Amino acid sequence: MRSRFTAFAVGDESYLLATWHPDVRPPSCPIDPQTRWLYLTIVDVLDGSPFHRGGVVEFVAVYRDADGRGELRERSTFERVDGCWYYVSGSHR
Repeated sequence: MRSRFTAFAVGDESYLLATWHPDVRPPSCPIDPQTRWLYLTIVDVLDGSPFHRGGVVEFVAVYRDADGRGELRERSTFERVDGCWYYVSGSHR
């Protein structure tokens, strides 16, 4: 989760796509250059250890854009495939 936040912050679309689960990966993930991602707070984690095949991370990502400061709250689902974690889906809160 933290590495994906960093990818958004530095505008690394290729990393975001590479860490998106292949079954649900979109063809592209354009990053808004006007959005500045400031920091990430992890609110909750369910599973996701080396012994789990899946996990859930709830977070708050704080950003600034043309409209001012904002927050993205999401509960994201991840799945481990061949030892690597992939983003599957997220529900905004």
